[in-house]
Amino acid sequence: MVRVVGEHADNAIHSIREAIRMSEEAGLDLVEISPDVNPPVCKIMDYSKFLFDLKKKEKEMKAKARASQVVVKEIGLGQQIDEHDFEFKLNHAKRFLAEGAKVKVVVLFRGRAIAYKEQGEIQLLKFAQALEECGKVESMPKLEGKRMIMVVAPKK
Repeated sequence: MVRVVGEHADNAIHSIREAIRMSEEAGLDLVEISPDVNPPVCKIMDYSKFLFDLKKKEKEMKAKARASQVVVKEIGLGQQIDEHDFEFKLNHAKRFLAEGAKVKVVVLFRGRAIAYKEQGEIQLLKFAQALEECGKVESMPKLEGKRMIMVVAPKK
């Protein structure tokens, strides 16, 4: 004995054979919904359409989760970068911020260049000042090993 529910059922208790006959008459499937209750609950539905809708909902949930993730783009500068190269990287950063991504600006010190870390900090602060209208500095320049890092977030 099972309780049969669905659009094509009368929400009553029937024998399993009767439930199967009802689902075949409707041209649909008999799906067990709750096996633990007494009597078990079965639903008359199109099972393939149910699976399709389930996959569609999962795909939408994944897309929403991906949309809410924060994208961080990285731009590398040198401590003695040329003005044209600086402008080129600046335009990339502006485009990334316009797309809604955070920008991680990195100055990598090679060899003995670490002795001139003030130059790297000056470049980063100059970069932050140039990005002032489309982004705000989330973390000020800080030295991590041989890299000086600054993060710029887009303005709302």
